[in-house]
Amino acid sequence: MKKLILLSLLAIIFTARFASAQSIKNFGNNGRQITKFDNLGNAVDAHDGEIALFNGVYYLYGTSYDCGFEWGNKTAPFCGFKTYSSTDLQHWTDRGFMFDAKTPVWQSRCDGKTYGCFRPHVIYNKKTKRYVLWINVYDNRVGYRVFTSKTPVGPFAEVKEPTLAVNSEMPVAGLNNGDHDTFVDDDGTAYLAYTDWRTKGSIVIEKLSADYLTGTGQHVKSITTGNTEAPALFKRKGKYYLIYSDPNCGYCSGTGTSYRTASSPLGPWSAGIKISDNSCGGQPSFVSTIKLNSETIFLFGSDLWNNAAKNEALANFYWAPLTFAADGSINPMKCEQTANFTKKQSPSKPIEDFTTGCDIGKNIQRSQTFTASKSGTLTKISFTTFQTGYPDAGLSVEVFELGNTGQPTGSALASVTLPVDSISWSARNAIVNPNIPVTAGKRYAVVIKSAATKGCYGFAYSDILTDPTDVSLISNDNGASFSAEKNRVLKLNILIK
Repeated sequence: MKKLILLSLLAIIFTARFASAQSIKNFGNNGRQITKFDNLGNAVDAHDGEIALFNGVYYLYGTSYDCGFEWGNKTAPFCGFKTYSSTDLQHWTDRGFMFDAKTPVWQSRCDGKTYGCFRPHVIYNKKTKRYVLWINVYDNRVGYRVFTSKTPVGPFAEVKEPTLAVNSEMPVAGLNNGDHDTFVDDDGTAYLAYTDWRTKGSIVIEKLSADYLTGTGQHVKSITTGNTEAPALFKRKGKYYLIYSDPNCGYCSGTGTSYRTASSPLGPWSAGIKISDNSCGGQPSFVSTIKLNSETIFLFGSDLWNNAAKNEALANFYWAPLTFAADGSINPMKCEQTANFTKKQSPSKPIEDFTTGCDIGKNIQRSQTFTASKSGTLTKISFTTFQTGYPDAGLSVEVFELGNTGQPTGSALASVTLPVDSISWSARNAIVNPNIPVTAGKRYAVVIKSAATKGCYGFAYSDILTDPTDVSLISNDNGASFSAEKNRVLKLNILIK
């Protein structure tokens, strides 16, 4: 009989809740950002996109950074666009890539030698029965490419390049049009809200064709006067709202959020009103209209970027419903630690409360202790890690007996070194197979270290310890001595057969 010992705080338990949602946790009790993990224990890697609700299932679409994409690095590969699905906005399943981005065509369009490709947005066309994907690119004049699929998870196939009214005469592959949003009105008419870079970031809204694949030329320009981006268009009680980043700032943490209103998507639009000075630590990304029973919720999302750090795969998310005053104005954001969706909360299993850090390498080593609950063979160690800053040596995982003083002792019972290129940029499970005997009741330590002299390897951790005997250790002297970290546990699993 297999026994899985989870040294993380809580097991990830998934339930089938169809088109439901109770709450989303954005920050831990200590105010730290929460890293969202999928049902396999890997960090959700879908950024600058949106959450869409189709047929009772939520889909998170976003840009992947896991393969090592870096904005401004000419040698960085393009990773593609990912999809995740959920029935409760808490537990996410990785549904793979929206299309194959490893091809030479997509690498030439979107890799580090370009401005990149971003912001996947999907809408459904009831007439054509196709899901339509718009992405922002910088290799053509219009600034977008369009795809269709029979399903919300793809694969999506590219169709003819769209045309839009704004910047249609500008040079190819320039900074013409940027961040965008797609919106379908109650009558099935679709619109594209997009950023005009030629006016330094004013917002445009253009009506789309009946098949949603291109613009019609009907548009309104300069809804904002510039220095804005990331529009999100939605409708509430007959009134149209446009939320946007105010000001614009690529990969910045803590830009403002403002909005305007109109009686028609093509205006006229009101003056802007600011509802947040820092977008709860991020930059606005989307507003999703979600119907939960008799309630309609407008879910605001912002990307918690790392201020253009070299590894934006580590960026987290802030998701919470907008609230409205009696006159329809949007209330200022409160940046909730936990966002509640219904007045009456139903009991549910909590999700692991982990965040990430990165310092393994040079002289720093980390360790997680465990007590073998039975005698047998330690067949697998799964440790959540990632790389940042191009480490120049692999990551080693070793197992030691734990001495009476709480220190790893003796020679390593097992030692496995993972090559640099096997470690992802987002926080994912790295697996090694020690295949060594362990004895019930005996304590052991898993030590993670690297000979890297540059960059670092990361770890996921929580500072709410439930078992004081199995703790996280740290060494700042290349393993000569270890000290316990108060209340901390690493996200590390072992399997004993």
